[in-house]
Amino acid sequence: MDLTPDMFTEEIKAAIKAFDLHIVCLDKSPEDCQASLESLLAKSIRTYETRGEGMRHGIALDNQVTIILSQIDDEPKPMCGIYFNLHSPYKKKPLSSVHEPAEQ
Repeated sequence: MDLTPDMFTEEIKAAIKAFDLHIVCLDKSPEDCQASLESLLAKSIRTYETRGEGMRHGIALDNQVTIILSQIDDEPKPMCGIYFNLHSPYKKKPLSSVHEPAEQ
């Protein structure tokens, strides 16, 4: 079966609806999110179709979204999962484990 992004329009629609209703995002408008989802879906399809023997997934991600296509036994179309990555621009960077000597 040849996979195309059009096969996953319902998943994209559901993700855009969730994004528009529930996700606070400083980096993307809903229109930019849809463009990102479509681009990531095309990448995950390429990854899925060129996966190695014994591999069951095709994954594509950016800082805000992860799309994973998972092979389902006895089904021609893989399952499509769209996940919004939790991220805060206000998250503090971890402190360095290397301590610098105090000035005298």
